[in-house]
Amino acid sequence: MSDVFLFLVGIVVGAMNSIAGGGLLIGYPAMLVVGIPPLVANATSHIVVIPGQIGAIYGYRNYLRNISKLYLLLLIPCVIGAAFGALLLTKTPANEFEKLVPALLLTAVAFFAIQPMLHFHFHRHLRSKIKRILPLVIIFLTILPIAVYGGYFGVGLGFVMLAFIGFTKIHDIHRINVLKNIATLCIGITSTIILSKTGLINWGQGLSMAVGCGLGGFFGAHLAQKFSSHVIRIAVIVIGLASITILALNT
Repeated sequence: MSDVFLFLVGIVVGAMNSIAGGGLLIGYPAMLVVGIPPLVANATSHIVVIPGQIGAIYGYRNYLRNISKLYLLLLIPCVIGAAFGALLLTKTPANEFEKLVPALLLTAVAFFAIQPMLHFHFHRHLRSKIKRILPLVIIFLTILPIAVYGGYFGVGLGFVMLAFIGFTKIHDIHRINVLKNIATLCIGITSTIILSKTGLINWGQGLSMAVGCGLGGFFGAHLAQKFSSHVIRIAVIVIGLASITILALNT
């Protein structure tokens, strides 16, 4: 029964991540609900999102055209940062990680809550007649610590990645989104490779959610658009804050 539950949650996770991010704000607490320990749930989340990102990238494949190969350089800090973050995770004792979870989730919820402001800022920046764009090297260096966070925890990663990629010269939001999905896919794969031999990943239940995530990544965007983004946003923030409160009271 828990595998079916995780599969269904995975569909939601994939749908949310394909559009902007935030799926693990629901997926991570769901893994805790079925009894997966926090540290294991965190490590498992990396394999969960990979099929969803692949599905989303395939769904956005037409928008990959005309994206300069120069932007593929942004994948370098993604791999380096994710590797460092995942290695840091392997050095964190389970009891210490449990104490960090409320603060990590609060960070993720904060990313989700301020996402509209970030989007407004970079869209206004792109629409303006000012031709000054942040140099690619600055974005490169900025993405590095974001990738470290992604390798270590990763919930809410897509929000920040989407905002910073928006400061490039790519003006089309769908192209920005597919580049974000490629970046987060690299972070997920790198983290999974490092964590695969640590025993921290729950492969059985993780793959159940991952299959749903793959379906959600490809098909979920169309379904998600039928609901008010404000309703979805409020629901996710409430769930995130409730999770923080429960975890804080039990640590």
